[in-house]
Amino acid sequence: MTRPGLLPVEDVIAQPERARATISPDGTRIAFLAPWKHRLNVWVVGVDEPLDAARCVTAAETRSIGVYHWAPPRLLLYTQDTGGDENAHVFRVDLDDGWAGEGAAEAVDLTPFPGARVFGHDLPPGRPGTLVVSMNHRRPDEIDLCEIDIATGEITVLLGGGGDVGGVQVGPAGGVVGLTQNDDADWEIHHRAPGTTEFRVVATFAGADHPVGPHPLQLTPDGTAVWVGRHGDTDRLRLVRIDLATGEETEVGGHPSHDLDTRSQVFPQLPSPLITDVAGELLGVRYARERQVVVPVAPHFAEVLERLEALSDGDLGPVSVDASGRRWVVAFTHDRDPGATWCYDHATGEARLLFRPFPQRDPEAAAPMTPVTITARDGLALPSYLTLPLDAGDAPPMVLMPHGGPWTRDPWGYDPVVQLFANRGYAVLQVNFRGSTGFGRAHMQAGIGELARRMHDDLVDAVEWAVTQGHADPQRVAILGGSYGGYATLVGVTRTPHLFAAAVDYVGISNLVTFMQALPEFLRPGLRTNWYAYAGDPGDPAQVPDLLDRSPLTHADRIVTPLLVFQGANDVRVPQSESDAIVASLRDRGVEVGYRVYADEGHLFAQPENLVDMFTTVDRFFAEHLGGAARLA
Repeated sequence: MTRPGLLPVEDVIAQPERARATISPDGTRIAFLAPWKHRLNVWVVGVDEPLDAARCVTAAETRSIGVYHWAPPRLLLYTQDTGGDENAHVFRVDLDDGWAGEGAAEAVDLTPFPGARVFGHDLPPGRPGTLVVSMNHRRPDEIDLCEIDIATGEITVLLGGGGDVGGVQVGPAGGVVGLTQNDDADWEIHHRAPGTTEFRVVATFAGADHPVGPHPLQLTPDGTAVWVGRHGDTDRLRLVRIDLATGEETEVGGHPSHDLDTRSQVFPQLPSPLITDVAGELLGVRYARERQVVVPVAPHFAEVLERLEALSDGDLGPVSVDASGRRWVVAFTHDRDPGATWCYDHATGEARLLFRPFPQRDPEAAAPMTPVTITARDGLALPSYLTLPLDAGDAPPMVLMPHGGPWTRDPWGYDPVVQLFANRGYAVLQVNFRGSTGFGRAHMQAGIGELARRMHDDLVDAVEWAVTQGHADPQRVAILGGSYGGYATLVGVTRTPHLFAAAVDYVGISNLVTFMQALPEFLRPGLRTNWYAYAGDPGDPAQVPDLLDRSPLTHADRIVTPLLVFQGANDVRVPQSESDAIVASLRDRGVEVGYRVYADEGHLFAQPENLVDMFTTVDRFFAEHLGGAARLA
């Protein structure tokens, strides 16, 4: 197949025309995100009206909205931070008001505390008209559980903080479930029954099994049990129901070989592994390995699921349903045709395509993403994805893209960055190295203590596999990663400097000690199960030398690979000082390094113009050092 012509970066790295549609609980309206003044805002339209009749009900001009919720009967909630600082606030808009910018009332900040952050929010089905949030509005280091009257904005503190509030759920009768860590760094689910004041431990989870905490953790609608992910005596992560009165556990919607798809723990804009209805009843469970499998739980959902999955050969993405169970709005994950969104009427069996988020993109011109398994030098299987350009000959140039986290995974599906590189003639390899989640407990725990060691060896082994298979020219391999992937990039050009012809570090860690020391105080107890376990504790003087040895900054004198560095000025996870340090070290030695800091970005870039600028720069950089097609543009 012949590769299509060179696509403009701004066409590939573009905002969707429409995205993330949901149906209102009463089944009369559909909401979706679409641009207004170059930022994604929420639009609403009648369920039987053409989408062109939709009206914009929010007025975000400086930063796109990513997450929103219906709040019956006429309200809508959305979350937004400032400049990527991750201090998320929850806003309310009235759908009875006019168009955005045309007489509409301003959005009301329901969490109006400067510098405060909403860590989690929930609309409990059994407590209509209320919003439950965890936020540090009184003290930066204390997270309180609060209930907010959505209509009036009145705030009631249900549970004071002090570091003991995490993953909190409130039941319909006022019972509270919370997640804490004990002195052994194990996770404990605590329950306070309605009408009582004392918490008791219902279940304990090994800290090593859950680096960033058990997920999901969701109260059942009646408040008598929780659904939660647990390994137990199996390698796979499965969904169990824990009775809060007895502690009895039962598996729910199990799968014999796949893990729960828990990516939403790290990326909240992705769908939960639990598919629920308006009342919070469990309909189905998402499991994933190379591809996703949805296991129906509610008997009536099995028939609906069969009808929905017949709409696309992709994986079922976000699902919303009205209170009657009649109308469904669903989107699909696909490697070449992303986000196609449908409205399905179960009463009539009719389905209509609402929109494709990127109608300008030809699915036939996109490169397929192929699951492959690579064997590491110690025999560990590395589930990976290979995307080859459509007209790939023998040994094309290749971009290795280690994912962030590292306690997440690369999935199957459309990635605009991958498609940009494939369009330029590069193969792209994404490796679920040891430490990645989603492939069993043993695969994840094989990464303990292995930062800059076997986790890096896995990437080297993957490159060697690609070269041996004829998928990559060994002289033209680049590495690009963000967050932990940025750290992996810097490790790559310090540990194996001659393996890569070019490298791109996006908000990557250069010094493990200063990185962990800069994290907010309230996050540090939780580090015992992730960064401290996988890298080391900078609070222990005996561990500092090893941490520094595994910090790329310590070995910056080994870097000879041309390097690009991108950083958000408001990044609270990997502060700008991490990028400043590595860039200064290289410039002092005269090594080629490009550096861009974006004043209005945080850890994950969101502004469309910044993303286009970033990848235009990367495009030209790779063309210069790998010989890709952009050189001819």
